Amino acid sequence: MRRTPGATAPWRYSRAPGDGPPYDRDVPANPITPAPPVTPEIRPLPREDSSALLDIDQWAFIDEEAERDPTPALDALEWDRTFGAWLTQPERLAGVYAAYSLDLTVPGGSVPCAGLTWVGVHPQDRRRGVLTAMMRHHLRSVVDRGTEPVGALWAAETAIYGRFGYGLASRNLWLTVPRGAELRDVPGTDRLRVRMERVNPDVHADLIRSCYAASLPLRPGNVSRRRAEVTRAVLDDQLATHRGVEGMRVLLVEDLDTGRIRGYALFRRKAHWGDGGGPDGTVTVHESVVLDAAAARVLWGRLSDLDLMAKTVTDQQPPDCELLHLLVDPRGAAPSLTDNLWVRLLDVPAALSARRYAHPVDVTFAVRDPYLPENEGSWRLTGGPDGASCVRTKQDPDLTLDVRELGAAYLGGETLSALAAAGLVEVNRPAALVPAATAFMSPTAPNCRWMF
Repeated sequence: MRRTPGATAPWRYSRAPGDGPPYDRDVPANPITPAPPVTPEIRPLPREDSSALLDIDQWAFIDEEAERDPTPALDALEWDRTFGAWLTQPERLAGVYAAYSLDLTVPGGSVPCAGLTWVGVHPQDRRRGVLTAMMRHHLRSVVDRGTEPVGALWAAETAIYGRFGYGLASRNLWLTVPRGAELRDVPGTDRLRVRMERVNPDVHADLIRSCYAASLPLRPGNVSRRRAEVTRAVLDDQLATHRGVEGMRVLLVEDLDTGRIRGYALFRRKAHWGDGGGPDGTVTVHESVVLDAAAARVLWGRLSDLDLMAKTVTDQQPPDCELLHLLVDPRGAAPSLTDNLWVRLLDVPAALSARRYAHPVDVTFAVRDPYLPENEGSWRLTGGPDGASCVRTKQDPDLTLDVRELGAAYLGGETLSALAAAGLVEVNRPAALVPAATAFMSPTAPNCRWMF
């Protein structure tokens, strides 16, 4: 899914003044009368039709930025996985979506994942079945490819994607750290140094790509950025030119002995002067990665103590992040949770066999999946820390649940026992619930650092 409105996104683009939309639209005379359902034709959207894609994106996400070059964002797309939903009489583009070929970190390894992105429907055609048609096409096309047993997305509107089988699998922690907040000491910081520089993709893309890749195995929910064009799009910094804010900065934590980058943060500062005339600026951290505790202590110690700044805001941390534990006064950072990655099992046996489990498990699930009926039925999962197998069975199910709940529990952050307590998992054999729930759990909270 596309980034939420207001998030720092390399994808944002507005049409130049005077450019009309590529398709004329007539607004119905009575907008209160519901428009009839439609059956759009879903077909590939080639790069040469990128202006149509950008127009739908602008309508869907109400971007207020001035014109900017969309080339980095378009270069990052996989055009063989970019589609449009077309209506007739007259022919017009009503919706778009795309997918990234990702590797999703799961407990004990990684699994190929279809990352849904750039989803948008023109407001004239909302509530007419366009999104449902695109989602059906996406789910079926990924299954037919046969290479990605799991899908994932970021939801701009969280009420939408559960009905298509996506479950909330990880959470974001928001922190607002007052300047000078006391952090606990950790060993090893004396062999690290900080570099703060203006972001330059030609200079920093390889450094950031390498550090980001090294962090992937450390936490379930991380997703790969396979193509260099994606990293360059993340670093694309046209926003400052048009909004009057500071250009993107990068803080690099460098190992003095090896020269290796052990952490980085992409951030901006915004100056502000309080009613009394004193400095009251804000540091906004857009992406941060650390490979160890010492790097975390150095990175956050520097970011939370910049001149003329009153606070440092970071909105994309895992619930068990290093910063929360380093803070002497964690309540002072006003922690709050929101949703992070939504996960969808596209091939139930392949997905459940691809991850590892904290303890030996032998459980039978009855799965409901109205969009992918091949997932429905009873499955027996056996496995543990060294591997797993999931096969069809005629045994009576221990647990009955929707594929959405399997997606929520898949990364090990949301527990089957909590879902059962909420009435979302039917427990047919009570003795099976706790062993299954503990087996699915991850020792580190899942979190996705890249809002794709």
